Amino acid sequence: MSEFEETEKDAEDQLEALKKQLAEEKKRNEELMTRLRYSQADLENYRKRAEKEMKEAGESLAKGLVSKLLVVADELELALKHAEGSANKELLEGIRMVRRNLRAALQSVGVEPIDALGKPFDPAVHEAVEKAQGEGEGPDRVVEDLRTGYTFRGQLLRPSMVKVELARKTAREEEV
Repeated sequence: MSEFEETEKDAEDQLEALKKQLAEEKKRNEELMTRLRYSQADLENYRKRAEKEMKEAGESLAKGLVSKLLVVADELELALKHAEGSANKELLEGIRMVRRNLRAALQSVGVEPIDALGKPFDPAVHEAVEKAQGEGEGPDRVVEDLRTGYTFRGQLLRPSMVKVELARKTAREEEV
């Protein structure tokens, strides 16, 4: 074997070794890229989960505070009912102003009163605490709102306590 042939063989061996090393590095690079993609996905999932948990915690705190403020709103309504018969008009106007401001503050965070009076009775949002037999036909109707119910950002916070007028049953309903 000539010196040229030996050099050529050494170069071919080195080339094969480099090709093998390149293939190994490519494989290692793909593995690292795959691990990086998984890590990025895990990080993104963690970020979304943390945001969701923070939002839920904030909602829970807000809901708790709003529930406590509703007790204050109920007491203001009671104070207003008692003050309406008094001669002290300044006191009456002061209570009304506080009630307006409290309602506006509650509404600004997503609290809405449930409009129950005159509406068909809905056990999903009304709690019947009194019933009276009515003369009309059709659905049972709310005739008095004893305690206002509220929703918080579209979800029921507390049901309305209502007096319900029961509809007269038709002859067909009585047979069943």
